[in-house]
Amino acid sequence: MGKPGIDFPGLGVGLVILRDGKILLYKRVNPPEAGYWNIVGGKVDHMEPAEEAARREAEEETGLTIGRVERIGSTEQIIEADRQHWISLLYIAREVTGEPQLTEPDKLSDFGWFGLADLPEPLSAFTKAAIAALPAAERGMELDERLPPG
Repeated sequence: MGKPGIDFPGLGVGLVILRDGKILLYKRVNPPEAGYWNIVGGKVDHMEPAEEAARREAEEETGLTIGRVERIGSTEQIIEADRQHWISLLYIAREVTGEPQLTEPDKLSDFGWFGLADLPEPLSAFTKAAIAALPAAERGMELDERLPPG
């Protein structure tokens, strides 16, 4: 049948987790964009609602308990360097409990909370798209100047 994102476009989800005005980012180990800082997320399983996939992936990757999530947009990433193609629905969570952990060290190598005006580099294209989709009040003016349009 093939692999999503590699043999045919994959359907994914991403979750922006915010706490005290900071975003939780993890550093990726594997392609696409290995070594880049990224929001949590992953692929949507067959017959799984995308919102549930976003919550499941986030809880698996962070160890946090995710409360209400809200859809903020979508993005299409064609990453030539990794020969991957993903279409992803983007969500935001402001209600989370617990402390983040490295629960999947084979996939993620580091994590941290970052102010939106003080993001680490390199930042994945997927994460840039998710931050750009944030409501303006949370995104802030300083960040608007750093991110490419669209």
